[in-house]
Amino acid sequence: MRPADREDAYSARHLSVLEGLEAVRKRPGMYIGSTDSRGLMHCLWEVIDNSVDEALGGHATSIEVLLHADGSVEVRDDGRGIPVDAEPKTGLSGVEVVFTKLHAGGKFGGGSYAASGGLHGVGASVVNALSARLDVEVDRGGRTHAMSFRRGEPGTFEDVDGQPRAGSPFTPFVESSGLRDAGRTRRGVTGTRIRYWADPQVFLPTAAFAYDDLVARARQTAFLVPGLRLVLVDEREGTEGGRRVEEFRYDGGITEFADHLAVDPPVTDVWRLQGSGRFTETVPVLDAMGHLEPTEVERECHVDVALRWGTGYETSVRSFVNIIATPKGGTHLAGFEAALQKSVRTAVEENARKLKVSFTGKPGGDKLERDDVLAGLTAVLTVRLAEPQFEGQTKEVLGTAAVRSIVQRVVSAELAARLSSTRREDKAQSAALLEKVVSEMKSRISARLHRETQRRKTALESSSLPSKLKDCRSNDPAGTELFIVEGDSALGTATRARSSEYQALLPIRGKILNVQKASLADMLGNTECAAILQVLGAGSGRTFDLDAVRYERVIVMTDADVDGAHIRTLLLTLFFRYMRPLVEAGRVFAAVPPLHRVEVVGAPRRPAEVVYTYSEAELTSTLKDLERRGRRWKDGIQRYKGLGEMDADQLAETTMDPTRRTLRRVRIEDAAAAERVFELLMGGEVAPRRDFIVDGAQVLERERIDA
Repeated sequence: MRPADREDAYSARHLSVLEGLEAVRKRPGMYIGSTDSRGLMHCLWEVIDNSVDEALGGHATSIEVLLHADGSVEVRDDGRGIPVDAEPKTGLSGVEVVFTKLHAGGKFGGGSYAASGGLHGVGASVVNALSARLDVEVDRGGRTHAMSFRRGEPGTFEDVDGQPRAGSPFTPFVESSGLRDAGRTRRGVTGTRIRYWADPQVFLPTAAFAYDDLVARARQTAFLVPGLRLVLVDEREGTEGGRRVEEFRYDGGITEFADHLAVDPPVTDVWRLQGSGRFTETVPVLDAMGHLEPTEVERECHVDVALRWGTGYETSVRSFVNIIATPKGGTHLAGFEAALQKSVRTAVEENARKLKVSFTGKPGGDKLERDDVLAGLTAVLTVRLAEPQFEGQTKEVLGTAAVRSIVQRVVSAELAARLSSTRREDKAQSAALLEKVVSEMKSRISARLHRETQRRKTALESSSLPSKLKDCRSNDPAGTELFIVEGDSALGTATRARSSEYQALLPIRGKILNVQKASLADMLGNTECAAILQVLGAGSGRTFDLDAVRYERVIVMTDADVDGAHIRTLLLTLFFRYMRPLVEAGRVFAAVPPLHRVEVVGAPRRPAEVVYTYSEAELTSTLKDLERRGRRWKDGIQRYKGLGEMDADQLAETTMDPTRRTLRRVRIEDAAAAERVFELLMGGEVAPRRDFIVDGAQVLERERIDA
């Protein structure tokens, strides 16, 4: 066919016009993001958020979410109930309008909701369109009203034994549709119950409701709506005990939320910053004739922030718009971060002499940056306003431009007042915060200088690395190893035992600083800690650059005794707090030196066989096995007190030779759990550690104490 013929053949009849819920089923990704578990959970959030909007308006106090064994999910609330009277324009009941018409609902400026999470009016109808079956019951006016849908189409199901099933025979309404009367209810009782079965024609077979995500979302919502009771019930197969129930209710609001999110010891208490502002925007509004007319509307935006700084360097900021999480931020988060940086920078400049910093404004001078302020920050940012503009139906980014200036103004004023407060407690916390921020700035500047000047040097270049470092000859980090060894005596043996081509040695003297309790400035000022940071050459904290690390592996090699274990714990604390990406990448190891050397007598004219054991239990088991086999060993089994007692060939054979050694890889499977363990063992709180020691004393074997 000629090109001209092809052009003539393409006409208007080839265009498809998708109407109503047909568009949702044809392009579900436009409305829920995907058709996997993430999209399935998004549908559930849409239904839950509609109930939460009732609670936000003060009309509901309880929400229940049930995951049924047949794969369906049910959401119940005690709100006002979906309107059941006829909608004037369509003549349909309010229930049918909500569940079958896109962009229909009570959140378009009609006064039903001052602020809500469901804003586009497509949530309930989208869920309905993507469900093999959806049942809704509404308690209102002393009666229970019910309606059922199949893939968005209203009708009736013929259920056997009264048990609702997605596969029950379905009869759609033909001439007219309406609610059915499902019985009476007590006077004054209102609420909505929605149960639906996700459509297997739409969602992937692997799509499933993630209970852990549901728990996290329920807990989060309970924090954001103080006093709201949220109950989760999981009745699915495989659930331990066949059923699990969890209930959440928090009266402390986002202050309690920030406390819950924080994992490090506090530098400040949780500070609450609140305020509001007004703005105008032009929106299309339906006039009396049903036409859309551009109208200027005045809006009010309420800002509520709970924030605290801790001793760590990780940042955790959660932002919400009308209790809807905005994980990708938006204008409210941009305003918050701008206000934070400006307010703290102003406070630091006003206290520059006390903090010993100089803001010259010249290139290379001290300058407070965003990451310095955000280090160790845990914050919950919420804004509430009518009809916010989101970027996309999934509501992950707030787009209302005016919100940025309002949030920035409120946070700047409230935080400046807090930082300049004359109350004794506020002054002490503000001073501690400013000192931490300045320490982060100095650490960042120091780390940058390290990266610029402390690269691996060639033989013709000078090196600024510590003189006690026994570096390797290889210039390529791939395959290289840095052994951090305990003491000079172990260094001497390790120097003879290593392969100088790719194994470097850094000795440390005694026990390094406990960085879990020390400040960042103290850590940077400690000789041993500074040497480790300098040798690795990748900075520390938020500025740590994993790609800049000078060695592929870092191996902690300490004596196999109590002191060695203590030193190893202190070193791992340093890596965990200030070089965590190195641990997460699986590049930190602990060497496993032997405890005993057993020389087994060989046959005549054959050399003796040497066996190494790594614990008392292994030694006992080995000796019993040798005795059973009729083998003899020389008296005087060697017990190593430290690495320095080993010959170079013994250390190489057991601990340093990659072909024969054993290494323990240090992993972080659960960073939060690891943080709690480090805080218990090494933190500033003495009471929990004392309780741990007292409890552990009951199971301690005295023989294990190396004294």
